[in-house]
Amino acid sequence: MVQEAAPNLERDLAQAQRELSEAREQQAATAEVLRIVSRSPEDLRPVFETILANATRLCQAKFGNLDLRVGDGFHIAALHNAPQAYVEWRERQPVVHVGRFPNFPLARIVRTKAVQHIPDLTADQAYIERTPPIVALVEAAGARSLLSVPMLKTGDVIGAIVIYRQEVRPFSDHQIELIETFAAQAVIAIENTRLVNELRESLQQQTATADVLKVISSSPGDLQPVFDSMLANATRLCQASYGHMWLCEGNAFRTVALHGALPAANQWQSGALFHGGPDVPSVHAVRTRQPVHVADLRTTKAYLSGDQLARAGADIAGIRTLVAVPMLKENESIGVIIIYRKEVRPSRTSRSSWS
Repeated sequence: MVQEAAPNLERDLAQAQRELSEAREQQAATAEVLRIVSRSPEDLRPVFETILANATRLCQAKFGNLDLRVGDGFHIAALHNAPQAYVEWRERQPVVHVGRFPNFPLARIVRTKAVQHIPDLTADQAYIERTPPIVALVEAAGARSLLSVPMLKTGDVIGAIVIYRQEVRPFSDHQIELIETFAAQAVIAIENTRLVNELRESLQQQTATADVLKVISSSPGDLQPVFDSMLANATRLCQASYGHMWLCEGNAFRTVALHGALPAANQWQSGALFHGGPDVPSVHAVRTRQPVHVADLRTTKAYLSGDQLARAGADIAGIRTLVAVPMLKENESIGVIIIYRKEVRPSRTSRSSWS
């Protein structure tokens, strides 16, 4: 009996040692993520990379990716140990629009908000139907077993952690639970970054307001420094490249402030009176008394019809994205503040679109 018990005791002891070692590794991984979150609260990239590296290693996967949801698609926020062929494929497809591929695992996650575990991708319906992203995973990256875990915030899918093995070897329940923990950490990091950014923006806005009020009190009879301060703060806080302020004079506009080295400034120098065409987005903002957001100036009716102002802004100044907000007095437009970006990057300050 003693001889029979000895192997069992050794086996149990070895199992306990393995479990203890795994628990320590998981605790170390969690501590590492928390340390990076605290060290760089405004930068999610190192957090995502650390989470993904730990998830891939602890679950004995070959490679992985962390995707964030954008509209009906997902874009790569982090890759770990991915084969070069797959990296190149994702570079050509920066956003995978899952709405076109209902059997794609990420599309299933959006529908079900549940873990997708596929032991053998070559036997999955998505591969049988030759769904492009799955074909790329199998044939370019050599993926066979897949585990995709949703990142959930208030019940909505905001991203996913996906890890792969290059052999048919299903993931264990414990490994699935572990990736769910990492997914929760990623969501916490995103929320933490959002709160930090909101606090910083609030402080910046309060500082900007105080700056404008100080300028008003120091020069009550001179509007120019007030206009300049308002426009400079608006341009900076909204991460824009240039800014303009126009005042209405009848059916025309007068430029009263400029901010940034606008190459096309000679088209509407400060103090110059000019007429804007009806399709110019900023003119539309004045007439409708509503903010106007343009994602890409080169797609607007004003630019396509050859409007001189729109063409100068896009072709000479390099303007792509703009936001125009009317200045209202007793519900009548008396002017407009416009800020511009030199890249197509939507602004969170806008509330309506115009094309």
